[in-house]
Order: sequence, then C-alpha cells, then structure tokens
Amino acid sequence: MTTGVPFAPDLHDARHLWLKAVLLLLWLLVTFVTSFFARDLSLPFGGWTFGYWMAAQGAVLVFIVLTIVYCAAMDRFERADADAAASAASAVAATAPPPRHG
Repeated sequence: MTTGVPFAPDLHDARHLWLKAVLLLLWLLVTFVTSFFARDLSLPFGGWTFGYWMAAQGAVLVFIVLTIVYCAAMDRFERADADAAASAASAVAATAPPPRHG
C-alpha cells in the first residue's frame, strides 16, 4: 500500500480529521484550561486539589490515554480501509471477463 509518497491523500479523510480535532481539543482543555483555572478548580482530589493534581500528574496520564485512543482508532480505521479495499478488489475480480488466450 506504500506508494513512495510521504503522506497518502487517503490518510486525511473526514474520520481522521475529526479524530485529530477532538483529540487536540481534549489536549488543549487538559493543558491550558486546567492550568489557567487551577485556582478555581480547588476541589479535593486524592489528598490534593484538582488543579494541582492535573498540573502535577493528571495531564501526563491524559496524554498517555489520548495517545492510546489515537493508536486504537487509527488501527480500526486502517483495518476498515483494508477490508473495504479487499472487498472492492474481490468484486472487481469477480466481474472481470475471463482472460482470452490466443
């Protein structure tokens, strides 16, 4: 499936763009919004306030979860694309005329 092009055009369909947009929005919320509103987020959470916990270790854990979600979603997209390509290839092969010898 490699064509020698660094980024194949089919890698940027709507599913991938929505996934990237949602994950980047979550990253933005976790990184900047919780840090900006850390004093307002002074809810007790595991012995510390929520803002402190998110700044100290929660953001790192959320980044790891975002990475795992991205990998799982891309794997699912690639498997679905491979299945669609295989079924399209078998449909073309089934409708192709038999080879002529002569």
